[in-house]
Amino acid sequence: MPNEALIAVDPLIAQNFFLEIDGEVVSILASVSGLDVEMEVATTQQVGKDGKSQTVKTLAGRNKAPDLSLVRMAPPDSTQDKMWGWFMDIMNKGILLSDRTNNRKSGSIVMYDSTHVEVARFNFTNGWPSKISTDQLSVDSNDPVKETITLTIESLARVK
Repeated sequence: MPNEALIAVDPLIAQNFFLEIDGEVVSILASVSGLDVEMEVATTQQVGKDGKSQTVKTLAGRNKAPDLSLVRMAPPDSTQDKMWGWFMDIMNKGILLSDRTNNRKSGSIVMYDSTHVEVARFNFTNGWPSKISTDQLSVDSNDPVKETITLTIESLARVK
């Protein structure tokens, strides 16, 4: 018999999620990938006097920071869009080595349920958009144009 507490909770539905930077919603997203919270694994092997492997141990190594891939509808005017403004600022001015907060920003991918209550939050630190890709364009398509934004980050944690 399954544990009643496990089946009494509804699963998360991935349909309402936003990109939040410095506490402000910056973009509505169509999809997100790269929400991988991962550690490197250090493996040690001890060999006995006969040269055969005796013991293999694994240890937690450093935390790994993924790149986030954010898909959204392309804005009608990139000059008025915060993500494009941030990207162009980095592209034109670069990122100062002496100022780690110059164009790196911390933020969150925030998930909401159907009643608009926050149900999950992934916080990232020192992120910056390293690439914006626009969908292939075709005269045969009636689909809205999407953009994929690669957000390079230094750490990621699920906090809710």
